[in-house]
Amino acid sequence: MEEFTTLTGVAAPLPMVNIDTDAIIPKQFLTTIKRTGLGAHLFNDLRFDEEGNERPDFVLNKPPYRESKVLVAFDNFGCGSSREHAPWALSDFGIRCIIAPNFADIFYNNCFKNGILPIALPKETVSRLMEVAERGSNATLSIDLEAQEISDPDGNIVSFDIDPFRKYCLLNGLDDIGLTMEKANSIDEFEGSQRANQPWLYGAAGS
Repeated sequence: MEEFTTLTGVAAPLPMVNIDTDAIIPKQFLTTIKRTGLGAHLFNDLRFDEEGNERPDFVLNKPPYRESKVLVAFDNFGCGSSREHAPWALSDFGIRCIIAPNFADIFYNNCFKNGILPIALPKETVSRLMEVAERGSNATLSIDLEAQEISDPDGNIVSFDIDPFRKYCLLNGLDDIGLTMEKANSIDEFEGSQRANQPWLYGAAGS
């Protein structure tokens, strides 16, 4: 998983509540277990019409926001089903940070496992950042995870909270597998000792 230390990029405004995981990645695209390729279908029904043509009024189809790295949205982002394809699609598109007043619990947890930083802030703060995001090409936000700060183009700084363990994982690019591999030496030592003392567990004959 890619490390998350600092991020600077154009923030896309999504002034909507209850953006569910089916809106993020519709069910017809859940047939794959690959984490790549889903970005093309992110917000599919909002980005494209029935013929597959772009809807020009959707934010990610507008020139300033086509390569946005940050989303700013309203309440209950990521509600609905627990599909992990939702953060996969966001990450594959290039979204590394989502700012909203609150998130659905399962989606929130899945973000950290896929290198995405979800930041929950008071509604009035999110509304102000939404106004910044609506500036188009000037809607650049900088996120410093170590300092736990967001900087806007006007020099304003917003602090945010994050669980220390989740912060550690993002800073070091550690998903569940990465966390396990940090203990590889201890695991090898345990298995070596167990193999010597209980060889029958490993199929050894004569025990």
